Amino acid sequence: MNLRYSEEQRLLADSARDFLAARSPVAAQRRMRDEGTGQGFDAQLWQDAVNLGWSAIPFPEDLGGLAFGCMGLGPVFESIGHNLSATPLLSSVVLGGSLLHLAGNAEQQQRWLPGLIAGGLRLALAVDERARHKPLDTCLSAVAEGDGYCLDGDKYWVVDGNGADAFIVAARTSGNAGQAAGISLFLLPADTPGLICSALPLIDARNSARLQLQQVRVGRAALLGEAGQGWALLDAVLDRGRACLAAELLGIAEHLFHTTLDYLKTRVQFDAPIGSFQALQHRAARLYVDLALARSAVMAGLSALDDDNLDAAARGRLVSLAKWKAGDTALKVANEAVQMHGGIGVTDELDVGLYLKRVRVAQACLGDRDFHCERYWALDPARA
Repeated sequence: MNLRYSEEQRLLADSARDFLAARSPVAAQRRMRDEGTGQGFDAQLWQDAVNLGWSAIPFPEDLGGLAFGCMGLGPVFESIGHNLSATPLLSSVVLGGSLLHLAGNAEQQQRWLPGLIAGGLRLALAVDERARHKPLDTCLSAVAEGDGYCLDGDKYWVVDGNGADAFIVAARTSGNAGQAAGISLFLLPADTPGLICSALPLIDARNSARLQLQQVRVGRAALLGEAGQGWALLDAVLDRGRACLAAELLGIAEHLFHTTLDYLKTRVQFDAPIGSFQALQHRAARLYVDLALARSAVMAGLSALDDDNLDAAARGRLVSLAKWKAGDTALKVANEAVQMHGGIGVTDELDVGLYLKRVRVAQACLGDRDFHCERYWALDPARA
């Protein structure tokens, strides 16, 4: 298992860092928040990122991709976290695009993948139905009717759902909540009759939506893969998203840590830099250790997703470990950053608060710390 980026991946990291620092500094995210843009990201920035090849990273070359794998996505998401940049890379490419690649037939792929890779089309995955991420509890019904299905129910917290051109919806064609069997995946264009998308504002000012399906009738051509057999692919793609979010959280945590260290070196109290106070040094040292452990966990999770020698349970455990550790560390670092900055740490004029809000959302997205602790235990081979 490789816990270090290759030379090619480090070059990608440098390119992403320079691009986002120049084109998408934190001030840009603050401006979009103040303007209240429903899309939640800069369309021109996204197109320029597409031109750099970001949207092609995970796809094979025969589909127009770069075949860089999840390890290729890692440095990009670290840079996204470092700069607090907003893009539809997670929703459209990592989640929606991966499901289309793995589960879609040739006709579906030809219809959507070229436009997605070119940046002209966006997909969004609709999976969650409650406040907490628990995809096995999918209840949205898809009842067979004639040569098609009728879908009815609601989805919440759809990442980048506003303005998406199509949705991949997890629905239940059989079985009960909590069962893997019976979950199916449907690809629905945004203009499908009975499909209603509305904004769900979050504290990080990103694009999040509620998707209502009111007697949505579709043909069997809307199915991605086999009816009732969607769970294995859905879980695998969710792990890709979780690993990428872990990389983003790691980028946020490292940025906040270094920003806070700089502040400790320059803020003077009692005629001495506050970084010379032993109590603050100890707190910073503990964060440094947590960051080192988080990086190891994130690299292991990304590497596992590209390792065909591992089974699904082993990959899932490493990804859950990465998401838990990165989320836990980012929360600790963000909280300490606010505390160590003192009174100004809770004001909107300081960027620390923007990072803190993004951490709160990102660590809950696709499973919070409790979810991944439970999942890590459930996937333990000793329990089999």
